[in-house]
Amino acid sequence: MESETENLPATVNPAVAASPETTEPDAPWAAVVDLLCNLSVDLAIPGITVGDLLALEIGSVIDSRIPEGSPLPIWVNELVVGWAEFDVVGKHLAVRVAELR
Repeated sequence: MESETENLPATVNPAVAASPETTEPDAPWAAVVDLLCNLSVDLAIPGITVGDLLALEIGSVIDSRIPEGSPLPIWVNELVVGWAEFDVVGKHLAVRVAELR
């Protein structure tokens, strides 16, 4: 089942996305800036059992036991490129980039 936001494009600060480093025709990244890639931020849930999974219902809340503000890996095409924290922007869950490699 698709969520309402599943097909919405991610938003990026336009000043960063259109920086001179990426928009100049001879910039190193110029040839690939429009290629699509898979970006994910993983929240691991250690210690969950099959019994825990079978007990899940709509509306269940899973305690990750991870402290608020803990860094989470940012993956791009199976490569860790940085670390992030979950945040809330308006009514949306967002990812705040904390570190880039």
